This record gives sequence, C-alpha cells and structure tokens, in this order.
Amino acid sequence: MSEDRPMSGKEPKVAEKRIPAGLKRGMANLGTKNDSKAERSTPESPRGQGARGWTEKLLTRTTSGAVYTIVILACLFAGVMPTCAIVTAMAWLCCSEFFRMVRMSGRMPNDILGLAAAIAFPVAAVMPFAGAMRLVLVLLLICCAIWYVATPRSNIADVALTAFAPIYTSLLFSCIVLIRRSDPTWIGGLLTLASMGCIWVSDATAYFVGTKFGRHKLAPKISPNKSVEGFWGGLVGCVAVWVLVWALGLWNISLPLAVLIGACSGVISVVGDLFESRIKRGVGVKDSGDIMPGHGGLLDRSDSMLFGGMVIYVILHLGGVI
Repeated sequence: MSEDRPMSGKEPKVAEKRIPAGLKRGMANLGTKNDSKAERSTPESPRGQGARGWTEKLLTRTTSGAVYTIVILACLFAGVMPTCAIVTAMAWLCCSEFFRMVRMSGRMPNDILGLAAAIAFPVAAVMPFAGAMRLVLVLLLICCAIWYVATPRSNIADVALTAFAPIYTSLLFSCIVLIRRSDPTWIGGLLTLASMGCIWVSDATAYFVGTKFGRHKLAPKISPNKSVEGFWGGLVGCVAVWVLVWALGLWNISLPLAVLIGACSGVISVVGDLFESRIKRGVGVKDSGDIMPGHGGLLDRSDSMLFGGMVIYVILHLGGVI
C-alpha cells in the first residue's frame, strides 16, 4: 500500500510551455486578418449596407423607368392620338407638380387656369386648323389678365406663374406631339422615339459616367451630384443616337444636321435639368413629387425632355425634315 502525499493546500506549479515570439506574432496577425474578413463579410457592415442600398436604389430606378418607357413606346407607335393623350396626361401632372412647388414658396397661382391650359396645348397640337396653339396662348394670357383685375388679393407674381407653368410644362411638351403628327405612320413614331430616346440615353449615360468617373462638379450650388464628366458622357450619348438616325436613312437628315441636333439637344436638356433643380432648391424640396419611385416626380423625369424636345422640333422644322 502506497503512502498518500501530505495535503499542503498548494498544488505544485506546472511548467508553462514557451511559445517562440515569431509564432506568437504570426498567430496574432492571422487572428486580425480573420476578424477583418468577418467584418467585411457580415451583412450588417457599413460597406455591405452601402452596396445593398445602392443596388436597391438602382433596381427601383430601373424598374420604374422601364414601366415609364414601355407606356411611352406603346403610345408612340399606336398613333398620333394616343401620343397626344399620354403627353396631355404628363403635361397636366408636371404642371400640377410645378404649382405644388411654387405654393410652398408662398405664391398663390390660379391652378384652374394653369391646369386647363396644360390640357389645351397638346390637344391644340393635333387640331386640324393652323394657329390653334397660338389661340390657346392668347386665351391663357387674357384669362390671367381678367383674373388679376377681378381678384384684389392676387399679385403680378401669381399671374406670371399662372401663365408660365403651362407654357413651361405643356407648351414645350407639345413639341413631342408635333413631331409625331408630322408623319402618322410607324416612321413618324420612330422619329418621335429618337427625339425622346436621345434625352433618355443622355440622362442614363450622364448618370453612369458621372457615378463612375465624376470628379469635377458641373453646378455645385444648384445640383451637387452633376459632374462635368457626366455632362460629356450624356452629350456623346445624345449625339450617338442621332448619328444612328442618320445611318438608318429613313429621313432627309444629313450627318452634320444629325450631329447638330444631338449636340444642341444634349446641351439644352442639361439646362432644362438645372432649371428645374434651381426651382426645387429655391423652395427647399428634393423632388417635385413621388409618382415615380427612384426618380421622384414626373417633372423630375421630364425636365430634360421639355427643353430638349423643343430644340429638336425647332431644328427638324427649320431643317425641312418635318
């Protein structure tokens, strides 16, 4: 029988294994790298949240833009009257959003007169008698004058905005109807598509080029997200569309005229975009409305089209194409 060890209350110390210093540093670095990878791979990391948010925003913007484009295409190739109908609806909504914004700045325009004129301009564009649009303009100014005289509370700024709103949102939009009316066949629909499509392509290329390569601000006090690089990308996209129109050979459009249309519409469409951005900044809103997810209001989506479409119609008309 072996003897038991005396109970002393203290256990003998076990000798610790010595780990080389180099191995310790290697283990520590490996742990740091694993922690960094875990932080990057976790779905709740700021980088992951940013990527997911950008993807969701792009998907929402693309989906609503696709629906908008499909509806427009269906109306363009359905004929002149469907084109007039969709432009009338869009002009009315844009005018309504414009009135909403100016009321936020304390102005009190006459919505009834302005919205009625917004409907009348595109309808007058398909009337069989010449001068219908000029007649609508004259009637609008006369009605504004009568309202100003009969309403003591109104001021001249309210009258000016009442007349300006439908001219800006509807009279300019009616140029799309005039382009479509120039040829009721599918060829006219294709020309109208090119007129609208070049603005869409310009906006899209400006957005992607500006997002990827934008370094220099175009108008930081009006629209901080716009860049000079995006502007040139949009301009190239717009010109490319009209060079394609020339290559199709369906219209009497020379290459210099095609380049001129693309360059002028590309520049003026940016002016139209900045014009509406200046209005929004003046009243302190980010979007003119919320009818189009990812884009804001319809006026936000159409601001470039209003000025760009007008310039395209004028050049096509003066150039003898329509």
